[in-house]
Amino acid sequence: MSSNAAVPFWRAAGMTYITYSNICANLVRNCLKEPYKTEAISRERVHFAVSKWTDGKPETPTIRTDTPDN
Repeated sequence: MSSNAAVPFWRAAGMTYITYSNICANLVRNCLKEPYKTEAISRERVHFAVSKWTDGKPETPTIRTDTPDN
């Protein structure tokens, strides 16, 4: 089945939507003036927990913090 629907430009460029949205977010954060820029960059950090499951039960979660590279 062929579709003539328009393809989003990020998809045509070979990107995922997450990659596209991260690029846009970085551009917006870099355009802000101080003190808003520093606040926005500090909120960029990501904290999450990873749990490995064994025999249908979660093991102790590992807390991770990832800071994106600029």
